[in-house]
Amino acid sequence: MTPAMPELSVVIPVYRSRETICPLVERLLAVLRTLDVTHEIILVNDGSPDDTWSVVQQLQQQHSEQVIAINLMRNFGQHNALMCGFRQARGEYIVTMDDDLQNPPEEIPKLWQHIRQTKMDLVYGQYAGKEHASWRNLGSLIVNAFYRLVFDTSRTVTAFRIIRRPLVQSILSYDLNFTYIDGLLAWNTQRVGEVLVKHQPRATGRSGYSLGKLLSLSLNLFTNFSLLPLQLVSAIGFLVACGGILGALFYLVRYLAADITVPGFASLIIAILVLGGLQLLSLGMIGEYLGRLHLNVNRKPQYTVREILGPAAFRQDAFGPPTRSRPQSNQPG
Repeated sequence: MTPAMPELSVVIPVYRSRETICPLVERLLAVLRTLDVTHEIILVNDGSPDDTWSVVQQLQQQHSEQVIAINLMRNFGQHNALMCGFRQARGEYIVTMDDDLQNPPEEIPKLWQHIRQTKMDLVYGQYAGKEHASWRNLGSLIVNAFYRLVFDTSRTVTAFRIIRRPLVQSILSYDLNFTYIDGLLAWNTQRVGEVLVKHQPRATGRSGYSLGKLLSLSLNLFTNFSLLPLQLVSAIGFLVACGGILGALFYLVRYLAADITVPGFASLIIAILVLGGLQLLSLGMIGEYLGRLHLNVNRKPQYTVREILGPAAFRQDAFGPPTRSRPQSNQPG
């Protein structure tokens, strides 16, 4: 007999969180019981190098009817891991959150009530104050600035969100490697709300995001959802060309009018350096787009699953079979 579809799914990418994942799941289950909704928790281990997967397995055995555990073959990144969790989620509403307890599970009812009381497809938890390290806040600031620029919005995005099932279904056709969840969501709906939630200090460990990873995420945002970098390079090239033409006309007029000889070596070197730099910048930008196209054409996998633990029937109720780049095995808990 096929089990009923849960009302609420919670998808959590897990990485180096052996000390926080147990209290997180216990607090989550307590909160979900108070909401009195059918639910499931999907933990996606994103190639943690420590024994996080062992802890996740134990949690799945203890809560075999509520917890689904997925182990990826390597670290694919938080957004790719979320796509994996989305493909297995069955809830009418899907919550995403971090694994470090900085998103208190007790704040989920705020998201739940807001999305049910409105016609929003997506609701973000907005933090009154972020309890991140300064460099992490800087990285988030850069990502959000790029997001607002690309999508022409004043919105701030966070990892703490609740999404209606139809919106999640709409983004699952995207199976390429360079994933940016918030961009995919923004492409598919304008019904986006916000609700104020708490953000707590990290109790243990350190963020899985380095400044480099945040900048890489920004690059995903720009190159996947916008032609702005190419347009910017084109605009700079046009301005430099106009400047060169105006400069040439200026010196030509001076030469013809006053018979003034213009020293050429310095101006020639400057022109070569400026134009050479712009050409390299342009080639680098075009190369970034072509490189991503090359990897996608060659089917670099979005993720690859090593193992799934959970109720035996849940995959038949999910969004459908994985693509050829995601072979999976199912081992019931």
